Parts: sequence; C-alpha cells; structure tokens
Amino acid sequence: MSRDLTPALANALNVADLRPAILFEGAFPSGMVRIWTGVGPVTWDDKIWTGVGVLLGLGALEETSDVVATGTTVSLSGVPLDLVGLAIDEARQGQPGRIWLALLTEDRQIIADPVQAFSGRLDVPEIQEDAQSCRITISYESRLIDLNAPRNWRYTHESQQVLFPGDLGFAHVTAIQDQEITWGRG
Repeated sequence: MSRDLTPALANALNVADLRPAILFEGAFPSGMVRIWTGVGPVTWDDKIWTGVGVLLGLGALEETSDVVATGTTVSLSGVPLDLVGLAIDEARQGQPGRIWLALLTEDRQIIADPVQAFSGRLDVPEIQEDAQSCRITISYESRLIDLNAPRNWRYTHESQQVLFPGDLGFAHVTAIQDQEITWGRG
C-alpha cells in the first residue's frame, strides 16, 4: 500500500544512519496516554510523549490487501506492582489506540508527519507478574472486527422505538406481514 510521505521523511529513509521510533497513543478514563520508544520526553503534534525506552513492546503490525480485521498488542514491562491495580482499573474495552512509526533527527527530534501504522480499539488487558514488577499487555483490534458482530436491530416497531422514540414508521408492520394483496385483478 502506498503511503503519503513528507519530503523530510522520505529523505530520512535514504540516510544510512536510520533512527526509528514508535509512538503509542491510547485513551483511558483518566486521560490520554502518550508514550514512545525513546528516553525522556519528546514533543510531536503539539503533544508531549513520555519516553519509556525498551520497556515498550509491540506486537506484529499486519497490512494486507484483503479486507480482514487485524489486531496488535502494546505491552509495557517493568511496571511496579503498586501500579498494576490502577492499570487494570483504567483499561476499558472499546477505547481507541493508535501507533505511529517515526524517524528521528540527530538531536532526537521527530521528523515531520510519522506514518500511522495502526488504529484500533482496546480489547483485553493481560498481566504477567514476578516478584518485583510485571508486564502489562493490552490487545487492540481493528474496527473491522465489528463486521463479525451480529446485529440485534430488527424492522419492528419495538426496535424503532429504541432508536427513535415516538416514530410510528414501523407501527403497522406486524399487521401487514401476512396480508395478501391482489394486484391487477378487477
């Protein structure tokens, strides 16, 4: 799939000393979490991203020409045990998350317009713990996963009232469903 790269990003790809970085942004009830794979804070898109270094892990990012729902995982290791409960309480299914692939300049500045590699919604968190710290892994699913979900809406008066209270558009559906209508006879 072709990507629209800025000239600065395209030029940075041709440099022998490539400096890649991964940025993650996720929505949680207490606010947005923005972390990246470097050390210290960095500013991009008028937002401050907290560096977590090698503590940030990422699952496989798949891109296919087929219309399929793919997912990935974002994990953070070295989390102190006292913060595990907070992490579990903050994980809400369906919250958005995005991942960007970026390139850095020599002075650790993000080159304009990183490429968005994934956008999805939080699925389930998983915790693996040892004596001192733990690893929190959060699964994200593509919005295409909704295509597999059954729809519970029907063409009935009751379903219509849930969506649009007071609308009588389907009020007579049950009365006419078995009605025999004769056309063209005199």
